[in-house]
Amino acid sequence: MLRQLHDAGLRAEHLYIAGIASIGFSFASWILSKRLESAGTDRADRWGIFIGEWAPTFIALGNGLRTYEK
Repeated sequence: MLRQLHDAGLRAEHLYIAGIASIGFSFASWILSKRLESAGTDRADRWGIFIGEWAPTFIALGNGLRTYEK
């Protein structure tokens, strides 16, 4: 899988940036969901947590690609 990601043009830096961006996106989705939806804080929390779980995945893939690139 790492070879396919590398051959597709992805580099470790791209995945690190995606991990950092997903942290910001998680916070933004939590704020927006809390303000724009009438479902309440519980739903906003679920959105924030769901998107927040992407960051470790992107960073782990970035670490894998970093190892593959060496």
